[in-house]
Amino acid sequence: MSAPDGSERQPTIAILDYGIGNLRSAEKTLERVGAAPVLTRDADVVAGADGVVLPGVGNFGRVMLAIREAGVDALAHAAVERGTPFLGICVGMQAMYESSDEVGGIEGLGILSGHIRRLSDGVKRPQMQWNTLAYTRPSPLFAGIDEGSWVYFVHGYAPEMTDDVVATCSYGGDVVAAIQRDEVYATQFHPEKSGPVGVAIVSNFVQRCRSRAEVVS
Repeated sequence: MSAPDGSERQPTIAILDYGIGNLRSAEKTLERVGAAPVLTRDADVVAGADGVVLPGVGNFGRVMLAIREAGVDALAHAAVERGTPFLGICVGMQAMYESSDEVGGIEGLGILSGHIRRLSDGVKRPQMQWNTLAYTRPSPLFAGIDEGSWVYFVHGYAPEMTDDVVATCSYGGDVVAAIQRDEVYATQFHPEKSGPVGVAIVSNFVQRCRSRAEVVS
């Protein structure tokens, strides 16, 4: 559905605000690709959004504690259950899993099945570099983006390989770079730090949000 002036409607994207993460970086990139992002932990705002983003940086345990203290865990689960397009970024991706090697005794959100593993002992940790994407199956997240494109990683841990994986990178073996399950998406790399390729990935997510909103309406 277009806006009254004939332009494409700006989808509202709720960036879950739990006080940690590259919130402003994600917000700026979403604005750049024509979305209307809002930093929020308000349940009504999240419920009315066309898409939801969960950024994250730092330690898995600290992120999960902050998510639960802010009540963002319930908002994330509700958004996924509604079928709202949902994007996790970096540690925001890791938080979507059940648990992590990084810290014991703290559960993840469990939106995705599996565990976060430490990167191989044979490589420098963290992986803090540009690396190339290899696709395992098609995903709207990478529409129009060539396999082998460069994106930027900063992480010492990554998810296990599961059927949800849509892209990997090579770093002491195949490492999960991105996943998709239904309308749940996540990237281990930082699209907001990945130049034109990252902008295109965010744009694809926003277009998915726009398209889903038009179907629902």
